[in-house]
Amino acid sequence: MKKAQFLTPVVSAFDSEGNLDYQANKNIYDFLINGGVDGLVIMGSTGEFSFMEDAQKKELIDLAVSYVNHRTKVYIGTACMTVEDTVQLSNYAIDAGADGVMIISPYYYYLSDESVEFYFDQLAPRVKGDIYLYNYPARTGHDLSPEVTLNLLRKHKNIKGYKDTVTEMGHTRKLIQTVQKEFPDFIIYSGFDENFAHNVLSGGNGCIGGLSNIYPEVFSAWVNAINAKDLKKVADIQSIVDKMMELYDFGPTFIPFTKQAMVSRGIRLEGYCQKPLIQPNEELTESINMLLQELDARIVQVIPDYKSVLA
Repeated sequence: MKKAQFLTPVVSAFDSEGNLDYQANKNIYDFLINGGVDGLVIMGSTGEFSFMEDAQKKELIDLAVSYVNHRTKVYIGTACMTVEDTVQLSNYAIDAGADGVMIISPYYYYLSDESVEFYFDQLAPRVKGDIYLYNYPARTGHDLSPEVTLNLLRKHKNIKGYKDTVTEMGHTRKLIQTVQKEFPDFIIYSGFDENFAHNVLSGGNGCIGGLSNIYPEVFSAWVNAINAKDLKKVADIQSIVDKMMELYDFGPTFIPFTKQAMVSRGIRLEGYCQKPLIQPNEELTESINMLLQELDARIVQVIPDYKSVLA
C-alpha cells in the first residue's frame, strides 16, 4: 500500500465584482496548510477556472505560488481549449514556481481516444514541468481511458500523475492495474472525497477532493489513519465523509455551497462566485448550517481537537 495523500482543489475567492480577493485567498491557503492537507490544486474545477480570463489566471498563479512559498505543494490547473493556450499558461505556472500543472482535455466536443491522445502528445513535450492528467468525463463528455494513459506514459516522462473524477471506482482500479506494473511510481488520485480509502487500498495514492476546503483537518486525520493502518479510525472517518458528501446534493454546482460552508466555519471570505454562479439563499444556507452542526457532533467524537485549526 502506497503512502496516502489528500490534496485540496482550492476554491478561488472573489469580491462582488468578480475580482480576486487577495486577502481572502491568503486566508484560505493558510487555513488549508494549517489543516494539514498534502498540497493545493489552484484553478481546478472547484476553483472556477472556466470562468476566468487569462490575465486573472496569471494573477492568481502569482499570488498562490508566492504566498504559499513552499509550505506545501502547489499545482495549477492550466487547461484551455487550445493546445497553444494550454502550453503557454502551463509554462507560465512552471516559471512562477508551481510544482506541476493539472490539465483536463478540451470540453464541449466529444473526442475519440485518438483525439485525446493527440491533444496530450502535442502539449506534453512543450510543457517545461510535471503534468498531471485530469479525467472528468461528466464535464468533458469523453473518457481518458487507462489504455490511452499507458500510451502517453510510454512517450512522455513528464506526465507524473492522474486525477480520476468518476464515481465508479472500477474505472480507477482498472487504471491502477493497467499502468502500475510498468510505471509503479505513477500517481493516481480519485476526484470524489468518499473514494479516498478505496483508492489507496487498491494501490492508488489518495484523493484530490473539494470537501477538504471545509474540513482539511478531517481529511489529514484520515490520511494519518490509513498510513498508520488504523482501520477503526479509517472506518469512523469514512462514515463522517459519507455524511459530508450530502453537500453535493444541494444543487447541480457545489462551489457556492462549499464557499458558504467555509464562511459558516469561520474562514474569512465573502463567498462570492463568478457569474452565473450565485450564492445560496437563506433556506439553503440554513440547510448547510444544519449539516455542519451534525458533522461537528460526529467529528468531535473522532477528532476531539479538530477546531483548533481555526484558532
